Amino acid sequence: MVVRGRVQGVFFRDTMRRRAESAGVDGWVRNTPEGSVEAVFEGESQAVETLVEFSRRGPSRAQVASIEVEDERPEGLNGFEVH
Repeated sequence: MVVRGRVQGVFFRDTMRRRAESAGVDGWVRNTPEGSVEAVFEGESQAVETLVEFSRRGPSRAQVASIEVEDERPEGLNGFEVH
């Protein structure tokens, strides 16, 4: 998933980490040099969908302009990391 807009410097990654850990979702989230946030989620489909829906609006200081979601094969990730 790639989230574009005002999404860096607004606690997007940390909020995503806390929500993912709470939902039992594995994966990672990172800032990109272009100014977007990129994330990978693995887990129960409803829990993953909840994180995707959160990403459509982000934390309170974020201004999400667009979101791009792509289904991929699970990698067997364990835990949730912020890069």
